[in-house]
Amino acid sequence: MTKKAILAVSFGTTFPETRQKTIGATEKAIGAAFPDYDVFRAFTSRIVRQRIEKNEGIRIDDVDTALSKLRDQGYTEVYVQSLHVIPGIEYNLVCDAVNRYKEKFLKIKVTAPLLETFEDFQHLVVFLQKQSEYLPSGKAVLWMGHGTAHSAFTTYACLDHMLYGSKSYVGAVESYPDINDEIKRLRHAHINKVYLQPLMMVAGNHAHNDMASDDPKSWKSILKENGIAAHPVLKGLGEFPEIQNMFIAKLKWLVFMGLELAPEIVNF
Repeated sequence: MTKKAILAVSFGTTFPETRQKTIGATEKAIGAAFPDYDVFRAFTSRIVRQRIEKNEGIRIDDVDTALSKLRDQGYTEVYVQSLHVIPGIEYNLVCDAVNRYKEKFLKIKVTAPLLETFEDFQHLVVFLQKQSEYLPSGKAVLWMGHGTAHSAFTTYACLDHMLYGSKSYVGAVESYPDINDEIKRLRHAHINKVYLQPLMMVAGNHAHNDMASDDPKSWKSILKENGIAAHPVLKGLGEFPEIQNMFIAKLKWLVFMGLELAPEIVNF
């Protein structure tokens, strides 16, 4: 009998509560959708893995180690479920690892991240709009994306543009558009209060510190200095069933249709 596994891969987080509510909840949903597969976990962030092991005594594998263990345990069919938001640096690390193991399994494939196709963007925009459509005039939701030095940084500007005219805005903490760009847009729309939410899988370090803290450089503080009240909502994308279903839909397409949404994995 073929042993089949799904390896759910995310950046990871050192915050246990959001880890359970987001990554853990999504893994559980994946397991429910694929009862014939065993679901495993891997994190791409070395620092996150090291801190979790030091502070909690829990060892979480990187992608290479996880795949090696699956091979040694006799799994021959493996689907790697990316839980990354954009096809950036961390996602490329996943593809590189899968490429190194493609000859060691009868079947191994990797899904695309949350945002890959135009349809993905459309689905997420609808979701983001629904989170703010109930708000009265003068109020909005400002989503904090991670940002990246990778060319995929354009993801955030694209989302922000597609949301034009709604009560949802998207910025990035480490790239474009930054908080100052969003303040200009908020002022132009006469917004005096925003609900800050992470456009990230988890509500981890960036959400707690760069978004919601009282540090003078946090988004909450910068908005306050500019006359815009900010109410942080520490709820990662992985908590939302709609986002979980977007990830699962990619995996279902890969498993049942046999079509790989991610870029083709080749030998270098």
